[in-house]
Amino acid sequence: MARSNLFPDSPSTGYQGGYAVTTVIHRTYLLLAATLLFSTFTAVVGMHALFAYQHPIMIMIAAFVSLFAVQWTGGRDSPMAIPLVFVFTGLMGLSLGPVIALYLRMPAGPSIVAEALLGTAVIFGSLSLYALVSRRNFNYLGGFLMTGLVIVVLASLANMFFHMAGLQLVIAGMALLVFSGLVLFDTSRMINGGETRPVIIAVSLYLDVLNLFMALLEILGALQGGRRR
Repeated sequence: MARSNLFPDSPSTGYQGGYAVTTVIHRTYLLLAATLLFSTFTAVVGMHALFAYQHPIMIMIAAFVSLFAVQWTGGRDSPMAIPLVFVFTGLMGLSLGPVIALYLRMPAGPSIVAEALLGTAVIFGSLSLYALVSRRNFNYLGGFLMTGLVIVVLASLANMFFHMAGLQLVIAGMALLVFSGLVLFDTSRMINGGETRPVIIAVSLYLDVLNLFMALLEILGALQGGRRR
């Protein structure tokens, strides 16, 4: 079977190692595409389902539980891992539905959502392609990105009490940078052999995409609100 020139064999691993990495990449992106499509479907359901508006906390708790289950089963190559991935991503899409509906009701809301989707695709696609083609090892970014992620989470929790629009915009900007870096980091882990389980890496990339989209929604929504003043 002919091999893609995009993923050449490493001199240290030879044909078998290169073939294994290529297989992981193909399976990862296939699963990622399927989960994004499924999340899109459940997000549309969430936009019209009363349950999604009435019980957002319950949905998020269920999503976190299913994420832990994915990590546990995926790490053991359990046949339950892939069904649990779709449970998790379906719940995330369901929780996203009311958020998207809120933005769509804003003036110029459809254009904000469309621009966020396009921006997410461009950022994720370009960074992934760079990591795949260059084959650079971005593992050194791990410590910086984890620190940035912790700061984003803590700042978001703090702003739940302060409700500062300016701080929220700063948090969204930081999240955009952190998750852009995580796209490079997670893709690098996949192509350099740091992570060989498609389920685990697909979920990591899914979360990168989701958070890039949410950050862009925040930023574009804030900018649109500023123009109306």
